[in-house]
Amino acid sequence: MVLAHRRYWRFNVTLISVLMLIGFAVSFVVPLFARALSSVRVAGFRLPFYLGAQGAILIYLLLIVLYIVAMTHADRRLLQAAATDAATGSGTGSATGSAAGSVKEAAR
Repeated sequence: MVLAHRRYWRFNVTLISVLMLIGFAVSFVVPLFARALSSVRVAGFRLPFYLGAQGAILIYLLLIVLYIVAMTHADRRLLQAAATDAATGSGTGSATGSAAGSVKEAAR
């Protein structure tokens, strides 16, 4: 179970890092290249204007949805690992039991 928790948190931190990097790029890198990107058009608007008006907000919402979906999947995997440990009896110690219980509570 300890290995499952390590994988869970490593995945969580990596996912957050990647999503934050994408958010940073949308917020700060695209405006730096606004002049160069002004020739690109999206839905009839120049790309920097589109991203400033609504595209960035849509990207942020997409990042939130991706995080929710990925973490729901990771939570299910952690619950399966906890159930497997409980079934095999390898989950000894109060820390493992309380962690599995808290994950089950959070999943509800």
